[in-house]
Amino acid sequence: MRAQIRQGLRSSTRQQGGRRRRAVSAAAAVAIGVMTLGALAPPAASASDSAAASAAAAARPDAVQQALNTLVRDDGMPAALASVQDRNGRTRTYTAGVGDLTTGSMVPRDGQVRIGSNTKAFTAVVILQLVGEGKIGLDATVDTYLPGLVRGEGIDGRRITVRQLLQHTSGLPEYGIHVDDDEIRNRYFEPRELLDIALRYKADAAPGTTWGYSNTNYVLAGLIVQKVTGRPLAEEMDRRIIKRIGLRHTYFPAPGEMTIREPHPQGYHRNPADGPLRDFTEMDPSAGWAAGQLISTNSDLNRFFTALLAGHLLPADQLAEMRTTVPAGTSGLRYGLGLTSRPLSCGGVYWGHGGDIAGYETRGGVTDDGRAANVVVTTIPTDEAATQHVKDAVDRALCD
Repeated sequence: MRAQIRQGLRSSTRQQGGRRRRAVSAAAAVAIGVMTLGALAPPAASASDSAAASAAAAARPDAVQQALNTLVRDDGMPAALASVQDRNGRTRTYTAGVGDLTTGSMVPRDGQVRIGSNTKAFTAVVILQLVGEGKIGLDATVDTYLPGLVRGEGIDGRRITVRQLLQHTSGLPEYGIHVDDDEIRNRYFEPRELLDIALRYKADAAPGTTWGYSNTNYVLAGLIVQKVTGRPLAEEMDRRIIKRIGLRHTYFPAPGEMTIREPHPQGYHRNPADGPLRDFTEMDPSAGWAAGQLISTNSDLNRFFTALLAGHLLPADQLAEMRTTVPAGTSGLRYGLGLTSRPLSCGGVYWGHGGDIAGYETRGGVTDDGRAANVVVTTIPTDEAATQHVKDAVDRALCD
C-alpha cells in the first residue's frame, strides 16, 4: 500500500478542473427531438415516425453515462459507478463496465466500495461535534489530549493544534509511503503502530507554515476522539453520523474484517503503474483507520455531504470552521477541516473530499444549491488522462 497511500489516499488532493462539457440528457433529448420534428416535418408525419425518433433520442446516453463509458472504454477502468442527485432530491444511478473481470458479472447498481479518504470528513465531523460540546478545543494542542505521545525530529505535540491536524498544516510526515502494499493488504495495524511509523521520520515542515497532505494527521485525530470520549472511533462515527442520518450502507469494518458486506464491484490494483491489474477487493483496511477505512456507496456519500452542508450534523459555528479553507495545490482546490472545495466549469464550487484506496477511487461532493454527485472507478488511475476523466465525470454530473 505504499503506492496506495502515497498515490492513493494522498491523491484526493489532485488538481481539479477541466473544461466544461455540455451534453443533452436523455429526457431533454426527447423534448428537443419532438420540437424539431414539429418544426421541420410536415403535419401529416405519422405517430410511429415520431415515436421512433423519440425512442432513438431516449436511447442516447446522457453526459454522465458517456463519461463513465469513456472511463471504461478509453481508460481501462474495469467498472465505473455514479449516483447523481438534483436540487429536488431526485436521484439517478449509473454503471459501466463489469463488476468482476473473471466472471464478467454485472456491476451492482450503487454497490458498496471502499471510500478511502472520504473517511477523513467523517472523522472531522466527530471532532467538530466534540468541539461544539466543549470537549475539544480546535486551537488546543495535541498534547492537551495525548500528552507526551507526539515527539520526533522537528515534531512536538506541544506545538501542533487540533485545527492543524484537520487542515493538514501540522507538518507531520506521512506513514503510508513507508509500508508495502502486500503487507498492508494482509496485516492488521493498530493506530499507534501507524503513528510510530510516521514518528521515525523528521517533520515535513514547522506547524502552521504550509499545507501538506498527511494521513498521520487523521490517525492522531482519531486517537483524540477515543481519548476524549472513552469509546472506539468506529462506535462514535456510527452513533454520531451513520445512524443519525440513516446511512444504511455505510460502516467501519471491524478488526480483521477483509470482505465487503453487501453487493459490490471487485476492486483492482496496479503496482507498479504499468503492471497487471490484481484483485484487491479483500484486504485489511486498518492501515487507513481514521484516515481511510470506511465502506459506503455513492448514494450514501451524497446523503452524508448533503446533510453536512445543510447543517444537520454540525452547529453553524463548527460548520463555518469546517468550510474555512486554505489553498491546496493548484487549479483552485482548497482544503478546510476535512472538507475540500473544488471549482466547477459551470461556475461555483462543490464541497466534498474524495478518496483512493487500493481497488477504488471515489470523487464527488455537493453544491450549496443542493446538487450532489459521486463517481467511483474500480482501480486507481495511473495516468493523468484517466485522472482527468474522473474529474470530468463529476463536473458533468454537477453541471449538465
